[in-house]
Amino acid sequence: MIPLTMAKAGETAVIRRISGKDQVRRHLAELGFVVDGDVTVVNEIGGSLIVLVKDGRVALDKTMANRIMI
Repeated sequence: MIPLTMAKAGETAVIRRISGKDQVRRHLAELGFVVDGDVTVVNEIGGSLIVLVKDGRVALDKTMANRIMI
């Protein structure tokens, strides 16, 4: 497993684990980041990621993206 920040632009991966406090994991789940769900990195700008999850684009800062393991 590697953090989402290590994925390259255009790469689609399956979410294996989400770390952090319950509140953080719940927030990410509301955005569509769930275990065994697909996530595609659209672009990376200064460490922050724009990802495609459940047909919607979401911007994540580096801290949040590091909590999502693929």
